[in-house]
Formats: sequence, C-alpha cells, structure tokens
Amino acid sequence: MSKIQATATLVVAVLGLSATLAYAGPCTADIANFEAAIRQSANNPMAGLMAPQSIGAQLDRQPTVASMKQENERLKSQFTSTMARAKRLDKRGDRAGCSSALDAAKRMYIL
Repeated sequence: MSKIQATATLVVAVLGLSATLAYAGPCTADIANFEAAIRQSANNPMAGLMAPQSIGAQLDRQPTVASMKQENERLKSQFTSTMARAKRLDKRGDRAGCSSALDAAKRMYIL
C-alpha cells in the first residue's frame, strides 16, 4: 500500500468515526455502557431482571411454573420496551426523557 493510499484510508476511517460520534444522542454512551454491563453479567447467577414482590407472594401463595414463566415474559417485554424507549428518546436528543427511561431499565436489572 502506498503512502497516499494509507493516508487516504486513515482519513476515511477518522471521518467515518467522527460522523458516527456526531449523530450520538445525549445518552448514547450511557446506553452502550449499560448494555455492555448486561452482556458481561451473563454468567453471574445473581444478575438479571427483577420485579417487586407480588401481593400474592405476600399472602402465602406459592407461584406455579406457569405463573413464573408468564411473569418472566412480562418482565422481559417491559425491559425491552423501556430500553427501546430510551434509545428512541436518545435519537430525538431528549436528555431528560432518555435518562429517565434508562434509569427505569437499570432499576429492573440487577448487575
């Protein structure tokens, strides 16, 4: 590769990176960090989604396999939609809304 080609490649790479950073929203880095932390916690049995204890659990009712599965699916869906909302607000540049949605997602997930 000639010196000119190497320089041109470097310039294209830098411009591509700066264009990516220019479109980043106010929460982009926080969202990326949180998603990376979730991926890193994959082998941690203490990490994962959580929800408040239900009233039924407080009344000495034992959960069934079906009710646990249903609750896990509901929680996954809620978490996914909360993260999607944070990303959508981030794209719009809504710092307060994005931070609020990301904080809600963080409260759902124990790291």
